[in-house]
Amino acid sequence: VPAYFNDSQRQATKDAGAIAGLNVLRIINEPTAAALAYGLDKYLRGEKNVLIFDLGGGTFDVSVLTIDEGSMFEVRSTAGD
Repeated sequence: VPAYFNDSQRQATKDAGAIAGLNVLRIINEPTAAALAYGLDKYLRGEKNVLIFDLGGGTFDVSVLTIDEGSMFEVRSTAGD
């Protein structure tokens, strides 16, 4: 979802998924999703801190993540407008 979504918008997205018959486990922000898609096939040595930004048509979203050797992702912060 866009990083600027508030709690009610996130809940509405989850509800829409449930209505569509999906088992929604988690909602993540767009820049976080981009980082996951990018990093899933990468082999990293050690722990890396990364900044991912999503410059859209009318928005600018960023996420800061820590990725370790085991491809574990920890979202440190995310924001957008």
